[in-house]
Amino acid sequence: MRTVHPRIRLLNEAPVNPGAKYVLYWAQMNRRVDSNHGLAYAIHWADKLNLPVLYYEGLTCDYPYANDRLHTFILEGVPETQKRLKRLGVGYAFYLRKTKQSPNSTFYQTAADAALIVTDDYPTFIATQHNASVPTKVTVPYYVVDSSCVVPPILIPDRQYAAYTMRPKIKKILAEHLKPLEMKSPKRKWDAAVPLFHTSVEEDKISQLVADCEIDHSIAPSTSFRGGRKAVEKLLSQFLESKLRRYANERNSPSTHATSDMSPYLHFGHISGLELALAVRDYADAHQLISTEYLEELIVRRELAFNFARTAPRHDSLEVLPDWVRTTLGKHDNDPREFVYTQDQFEKAETHDVLWNSMQKEMLLRGKIHGYYRMYWGKKIIEWSGSHKEALQTMIYLHDRYALDGRDPNTYTNILWCFGLHDRPWGERPIFGMIRYMGLDGMKRKTDVDSYLREISYLELTGKDPFQGKS
Repeated sequence: MRTVHPRIRLLNEAPVNPGAKYVLYWAQMNRRVDSNHGLAYAIHWADKLNLPVLYYEGLTCDYPYANDRLHTFILEGVPETQKRLKRLGVGYAFYLRKTKQSPNSTFYQTAADAALIVTDDYPTFIATQHNASVPTKVTVPYYVVDSSCVVPPILIPDRQYAAYTMRPKIKKILAEHLKPLEMKSPKRKWDAAVPLFHTSVEEDKISQLVADCEIDHSIAPSTSFRGGRKAVEKLLSQFLESKLRRYANERNSPSTHATSDMSPYLHFGHISGLELALAVRDYADAHQLISTEYLEELIVRRELAFNFARTAPRHDSLEVLPDWVRTTLGKHDNDPREFVYTQDQFEKAETHDVLWNSMQKEMLLRGKIHGYYRMYWGKKIIEWSGSHKEALQTMIYLHDRYALDGRDPNTYTNILWCFGLHDRPWGERPIFGMIRYMGLDGMKRKTDVDSYLREISYLELTGKDPFQGKS
């Protein structure tokens, strides 16, 4: 492994293919054309070698918890990706592997004619596994590029233990990285035929494509969020024009809908953290608004999560928590619980707490829980599970299966925050020990619980989201 740029690492030492037909960009996590450092680096190499660029994107049927919701969200981004790549002069190959009997070698077929491979550097989910195994299986250079963070993670290599340690390090170098990325067209435009394995994806055919896949069909697409570049651009405009001015004061109140709802799109790479940060900063400056609180969450807190996912030996274990957390949890793991629910009961929203049940129903329907309420959601799973380990497994399972923003550095970090990660000791109490406690009375004091309950009840009864596109 060799670092060639703060954002770029070479993971093998294979030579460039002298008889290549193109430079290959493999979109694993950053499924977009705009503001994509990986694609830009592929274009850089293509111009250097006087070759065109081929953008390869795949969707298989056998990733963990593959289901209609996740498949649909990804496929909804494909038509616009293809249009924008054509305008840029880049070739596009999309492969939908529908069944476990379908060929599973299209990436390697495509790589055989590539001069080199550029792909996404990402610290969780399948991309991490691919980037560990694929470089030794290909015969050309294999570069990974970070296009998820504003500040390249390698510039803060040591594990940070809270936002207060991360913040000054980011602030010191932020200005040199908070700049637009220009996506230049390659000098040689793509003019070859589309590969034979290419799957055509049209907007009105997506539901049928999903139905044809050997995946879990019991989890329906989100009631509220559509995938793809057009959807996220529309959502961003709504946030800037009608929500940013309310964000600082109302972001922790779910019923006011003052947040940006960008987490699913950031996870699937339909928008980059960089362009989102620039859009918010520039709009706020132009309209004399304050963007400090939003940029704190987007840059400092989100990149603290990426730092954790990159530097911790695991992101799904209580063993990676600070010593004080493991000590206090160990002391209280066997404390008696007034209520104990199974994973199945949690999944079906069958607890005694009407508010918690509504939060879980929001996950089941929208595929996302409001960030502040998700803290309460997680704290109660700790309180009502047979052990702390069981609680962690339940939270990860529910996010991995249902959440559009699951399987993400932010997800794992936020889950472990419920157990004390990036937090401080509090007053000791049963079950929680010295980790932070959250109770129903606090939710009622700080948020409009009744409005939230009515909203989720309406969503459950009608399947229609009254706040989709709310301005």
